[in-house]
Amino acid sequence: MKVLSTRTSDFTDSVIRRMTRISNQYGAVNLSQGFPDFAPPRELTDRLAEVAKTGPHQYALTWGAQNFREALAKKQKHFSGMDVDPESEIVVTCGSTEAMMAAMMSVCNPGDKVVIFSPFYENYGADAILSGARPVYVPLRPPVFDFDAGELEKAVSQKGVKALILCNPSNPCGKVFTKEELLVIADLAEKYDIYVITDEVYEHIIYEPNRHVYMAALPGMRERTIICNSLSKTYSITGWRLGYVMAPPEIADRVKKVHDFLTVGAAAPLMEAAVTALEFGDDYYKELQNHYTHMKNLFIHGLKDIGLNFTEPQGAYYVLVDISEFGYKSDEEFCIDLAKKVGVGAVPGSSFFRENVNHLIRFHFAKQDDTLNKALERLGDIQQIKK
Repeated sequence: MKVLSTRTSDFTDSVIRRMTRISNQYGAVNLSQGFPDFAPPRELTDRLAEVAKTGPHQYALTWGAQNFREALAKKQKHFSGMDVDPESEIVVTCGSTEAMMAAMMSVCNPGDKVVIFSPFYENYGADAILSGARPVYVPLRPPVFDFDAGELEKAVSQKGVKALILCNPSNPCGKVFTKEELLVIADLAEKYDIYVITDEVYEHIIYEPNRHVYMAALPGMRERTIICNSLSKTYSITGWRLGYVMAPPEIADRVKKVHDFLTVGAAAPLMEAAVTALEFGDDYYKELQNHYTHMKNLFIHGLKDIGLNFTEPQGAYYVLVDISEFGYKSDEEFCIDLAKKVGVGAVPGSSFFRENVNHLIRFHFAKQDDTLNKALERLGDIQQIKK
C-alpha cells in the first residue's frame, strides 16, 4: 500500500479529549475537557423546542442564516463598537474550530509561516500544518505569561510569516492581553504586513479588573484582523457547534468558499434558536461574569487550602497548577495517576507548550458547585501520588 499523508504523520489524537476518556475510564471528576455541566439559558432551550416543531430543517444559506448574521453583527457593534456588514463580513461555521481552519486555509500558502504564542490551544499547530504552513512559536513566560516584544519581532520578521494567531483570553493559561500588549502586536503586524487571526471565544468570561480589548477595533487593524469566535462558551452550548468568522469583505469572501467545501453550512435549526441568545441584554453578560467569578473563586480558594501552587486566571475558565513537588518526570503520567488514584481528570500542560514544560497541568472549573466541591474533596488526597 502507498504511504499515507506525510503532512499528518506526526499528528496524535487530541490530548484533551484523551484525558476525558481516561477520566471516564476511572470514574474521575472530569476537569480536563472544557465543557460545562450546567444547562444553557432556559430561553434558548425553549426556543429550540419551538424550532424543532416549526423548522427550519433544511440547508440554510451556506455562510449562515440572514437573521443569525444580523444578530451577530448587532452584538459585535454593541460590545466592540465595530460596524460589521452581515452580508459581506460574516461567515457562520461549524464551531470556532472550523472558523480557525477556514481562516488559516484562506490566508496561508504552502511554505508560509504562522506565529503562535506558547502555551496554545492544541488545534493551532495542527491548523497551520493542515494549511501547509509552518508554525513559529513565541513563549508566554509563566507564571504571569507575558511576552518579550523583541522576541516577538524576531519571530514575525522572519521571511515567509503570513499571520499571527492570538487567543484572547487565552486557553490554557487564562491570560487577558492588555491594550498595551495588543498595541505592540498591532504595530508589528502593520510593520511586517501580516494578518492577525484572533480566537475570542472567551471574550465574555473575564475577571475584574481585566477587560477584553478587541484587536480589530484598534487603529489600523480592521483590515488585517480575522476574528474567529463561537457561541459555545458564552451560552454553554459547546455541543451546538456554532462558530463564525468576521473579516473584511475580500477575506470573508475567500473564507466563504473554503467553508462551503469544508462543511457546506452550520445547522439551520440551531442558528434559528440561537438568535434568541444573541439578543440577550447586558444583564445576561454581567450575570455570566458573576457566575464564572464565583466558580473561579470557589475552585482556586480550594486549591489554596490544599496547598497547591497555581497561576490565577484573568479570563477563560482554566487554571494551570504547578506539580513540581510531586516528582514526576512526565506530566501525562501524573494526570493518569491523578485520574486513577485520586479521581480527578486534568490535562498535562506539555500538550499546550512548544517548550519543554512538564511541571504544569490544566484544570477547568466550568462546573456546578457540587462538582467542584467533589473534585476539591478528592484533591485533598493528592499527596498520596507524590513520588
